[in-house]
Amino acid sequence: MQFAMLKNREEEKNSAWLYRRIAEYELDPVRRTLFLELAEGADKQAKIWEDRLIAEGITTFPSYRPHLRTWIVGGLIKIFGTGQLRFILSAMKVRGMSIYSGTPTSHSAAAHLEQRHKGVGNAGNLRAAVFGVNDGLISNLSLLAGIAGAGANHSVIVLSGIAGLLAGACSMASGEYVSVRSQREFFEYQISLEKEELELYPEEEATELACIYRARGMPAKPAKELADLVLSDPNKALDILAREELGINPSELASPTGAASASFISFALGAFIPLFPFLLSTHASMLYWSFGLTAAVLVIIGSILSLFTNRSALYSGLRMLFIGALAASVTFLTGKLLGVTLG
Repeated sequence: MQFAMLKNREEEKNSAWLYRRIAEYELDPVRRTLFLELAEGADKQAKIWEDRLIAEGITTFPSYRPHLRTWIVGGLIKIFGTGQLRFILSAMKVRGMSIYSGTPTSHSAAAHLEQRHKGVGNAGNLRAAVFGVNDGLISNLSLLAGIAGAGANHSVIVLSGIAGLLAGACSMASGEYVSVRSQREFFEYQISLEKEELELYPEEEATELACIYRARGMPAKPAKELADLVLSDPNKALDILAREELGINPSELASPTGAASASFISFALGAFIPLFPFLLSTHASMLYWSFGLTAAVLVIIGSILSLFTNRSALYSGLRMLFIGALAASVTFLTGKLLGVTLG
């Protein structure tokens, strides 16, 4: 128990040090004030843990020195800025990072934007699916082109295409699972910390939340009133703190299994397209049919991606076609060269 309290004290000291480091390089005076006040709040929370430790019989504490990880992140703040490091800082119990992601200044605004954020999430899923299909298309076309260029027979080409489809889809799915699982565990850990802090010192949490509202332009008195109102409802307080202090929407944490499945399916679908003509016939012309089918789908994918870039659909389609053709040409010529050399 005492070890846990000592650890909590050290975490608050680390947070206070980082808050002051952020303030040192923050150009916006309002944000600078926010982080200096958050540093004072972290010091007060560290003092709370000290008082509890004193009650347990521990009366002396080592002088604080930033941990190696804290010191390194403090150095990175100077190089990259706080906004670029907001997820790392959130993991280190640094609050207020949501102000670097355009979070609204009031709950009416938050409610107004919530649906828009959900729409962005849906668009992100669509974009991820499109890119997954594109990855499968280009990687398997390139593989098949290289194998065909080396002079392999039809059976080898088909087996290579199937192997490329399965290997690529499994790789994409496993990578996506690990990535989303790690992100979800990070978010769940942060939310559990918020829950613990809300139970231990709700007044300090209200002060932190008010500071964040003020940093976004809200006057001091309304900010304090809004923060007190938020924390007066225990059923909603944790959810709102996660959104406002961490920039996390607890109801929209991604599913690792779902993300992995979607990645597997989208990549496999894309990888199947250049392979499909070879499954219909053993004729040598199937290579050209594979190129032609893949080229058509690349143009379609490029046109779909123009929805996210606001560029011309024709331009985006032709650019995607050029990229795919370049990748296939390189591997085909490499296979041709190796086939001649090794043959």
